[in-house]
Amino acid sequence: MDGTDTAVTCPVLILLGPPGAGKGTQARMLQEAHGFVQLSTGDLLRAAVAAGTEAGKAAQAVMEAGGLVSDDIVIAILKDRLAEADCARGVILDGFPRTAAQAEALDDLLAQSGQHINAAISLEVDDTAMVSRIAGRFTCGGCGEGYHDLHKPTAVIGICDTCGSSHMKRRADDNTAPVGHRLTEYHAQTAPLLAYYGNRGVLRKLDAMGEIGAIAAALSGLVRAATA
Repeated sequence: MDGTDTAVTCPVLILLGPPGAGKGTQARMLQEAHGFVQLSTGDLLRAAVAAGTEAGKAAQAVMEAGGLVSDDIVIAILKDRLAEADCARGVILDGFPRTAAQAEALDDLLAQSGQHINAAISLEVDDTAMVSRIAGRFTCGGCGEGYHDLHKPTAVIGICDTCGSSHMKRRADDNTAPVGHRLTEYHAQTAPLLAYYGNRGVLRKLDAMGEIGAIAAALSGLVRAATA
């Protein structure tokens, strides 16, 4: 597909932050408030494989061989997705880019259609608090809604407030030792993106240690300013 001819020009936002910062929750709230489309790498890969696109076939071959999907394949899948009409109101990238090399590849892709990153918003959190926050979280296996033992419990124990499912899931690595490792990995590999986007004048930082609704309101303000 030639993205220079068919890509939809739209606002592009990036949410940055370590595990547990609330990127997924805030992205979903931005979708509801602004009509943006949340694009996560995992969902994009699964959709491309299911659709049988050229990039999806390439990704499937790599995954079936036990390898890691290359940046080139991810960019190709993202290129196809950005060309779809529902992206016209704006997109939120969640989980990509993770490295400076991926950020450069993304900039090159967007430049092909005269687009750019409107804002890279970093959800700022405290590492110690993150261990506690992540260790208590779980999700609904039916609809994917996120919960937390202390901060966001279900109204009825074991029953999803959104869809009524009783199928709740916890990630195997959502306990203290693995969480600490993931935070260390984040700071080593992904945090340098702050400098990358800071140098380009699109970095915005937001304190994400408060109440979910207050964070969402502040985030919406940043988004409105970046996309005006």
